[in-house]
Amino acid sequence: MSPLAKPRTPRFNHVAMSLPADMLDEEHRGLITKFYEEVFGWKELPTMTQDKHRLVLSCYTYEQFVFLIADEPHMTCARLDHYGMSVAGEDELDEILEKAKAFQEKDDRVKIIDKSVDDYDMLAITNIYIGYLLPMMVEIQWWNFKTDDYPAATA
Repeated sequence: MSPLAKPRTPRFNHVAMSLPADMLDEEHRGLITKFYEEVFGWKELPTMTQDKHRLVLSCYTYEQFVFLIADEPHMTCARLDHYGMSVAGEDELDEILEKAKAFQEKDDRVKIIDKSVDDYDMLAITNIYIGYLLPMMVEIQWWNFKTDDYPAATA
């Protein structure tokens, strides 16, 4: 370990998915990048981009990213296969949902599973699912702890 590094528990840092090479051509990379930037705020890491081979989207920090790679056979998933992210409040979840719905008005390939709540008495989990052109959807959750006995996890 670097002498400047602080010990911490391991954490998720990326999701990797394979796509057909044609889905990583200039046109499709542009569509993917535009959607995920407008809806989630993710940014392409252009130094990693290789035409018809690779696209990497930074998810808020360089240490969190979605890695898209051309391969055959490429990944296929069931409709509800997903990876999850969480937000600090319902207003953040609603903002992402509204952006996805606005994009869907222009492009019907956007898939949305609208808000639902699972209530466990001391905790209510509100979630949405959003997908666009990639094999897996993104689930966004807001964990509403209803008592001080169950504080939300910190970073």
